[in-house]
Amino acid sequence: MSPKGPILDVRDLPALNATLNTIAAVLLVLAFVAIKRGDVERHKKLMLSATAVSAAFLTSYLIYHFGFGSVPFTHQGTARTVYFAILIPHVILATVQVPLILATLWFALRGRFERHRGVARVTWPIWMFVSVTGVLVYFMLYQWFPSAELATAAAG
Repeated sequence: MSPKGPILDVRDLPALNATLNTIAAVLLVLAFVAIKRGDVERHKKLMLSATAVSAAFLTSYLIYHFGFGSVPFTHQGTARTVYFAILIPHVILATVQVPLILATLWFALRGRFERHRGVARVTWPIWMFVSVTGVLVYFMLYQWFPSAELATAAAG
């Protein structure tokens, strides 16, 4: 703890989560480029980094939601429609991606590269989608259209 209070408050975790999702997306793109160039070792390091960053995200996300709960999207109109059009597939694919990531990683670390490639062709776009839409959900919920309660908490 600093003299002014905690360095990181639980209310700061959504911004941290968006940052971790952004980093994961960048790592995924770099890893994709590396494997397309045939740089297997760089690809491996980048993918392990993306996995670690995503695990940190998941830990932070769970801490936030167990400690703070869910934040409702209160804006109406087109923004609400767009928000839920992004959120619903994001949530569904976020639950699907965890076992896919683990399977992809398992096959790679076991040297079963044909199986790894097959699963990775499904895993990578889902992981990218979830990472990018996670950032969009954050911006829509906490920055662009915050509820009156969130706006008051941020101001105070």
